[in-house]
Amino acid sequence: MAAPKNERSQPTPIKLYLVAYNALSTLGWAYLLLQTVLHVTTNTGTPLYVRLLSTYAHVGSTVALVQSCALLEVVHVLLGWVRSPLLTTVMQVSSRLFLVWGVTERFGSSQTHPLYPSMILAWSITEVIRYAFYAFSLLGSSPPFFLTYLRYTTFYALYPIGASSEAFLILASVPSWTGGTSDWTVWDVARAVLFTIWWPGLYVMFTYMMAQRRKVLGGGGGPARKGKKSQ
Repeated sequence: MAAPKNERSQPTPIKLYLVAYNALSTLGWAYLLLQTVLHVTTNTGTPLYVRLLSTYAHVGSTVALVQSCALLEVVHVLLGWVRSPLLTTVMQVSSRLFLVWGVTERFGSSQTHPLYPSMILAWSITEVIRYAFYAFSLLGSSPPFFLTYLRYTTFYALYPIGASSEAFLILASVPSWTGGTSDWTVWDVARAVLFTIWWPGLYVMFTYMMAQRRKVLGGGGGPARKGKKSQ
């Protein structure tokens, strides 16, 4: 999603609101990251696999709340407060909401899937970095280099982890096809199709981020001489 507009072009109340929104979003995802890590790594008397399967029960409602707040990002674009194509923002937000409300909140097989925690960890790390980056951008100075570097580097690991986890959670919600698909609903078929197109979608987003990294950091990983912020 896009960075906020240049702070000089925004009235102070809007800028303060966007700083608060990004700061609170950073804290929300940081809380989810901490809770997920603690749930998976502590209580070692319980087998790791059991802890993985119970992650949704521990953080699922908080994930739904924090992720649903991202709907405000569509509103921000509609109001002209951030520079981002509306269609891109809608697609990014709706894909996450589909995973939350269309898959994990509806299907127990996805709630107890061992890849649910890896999806939340990938989302949380990505969003902590992204929202912190935007908050610093709004404060009138460039974000620290380490934050810029993380924003345009961590996707190498986080995108494959997050997207593959998402895909297999979608697959877990699809009825078994061993007995045939004659009793499948249109919604069942749609989820099966989404599972297949998730992979080329990952490739498109991954190569897009590689191009953005070269634009911002340059080929050697340092700041590009004439790099621009990602949109």
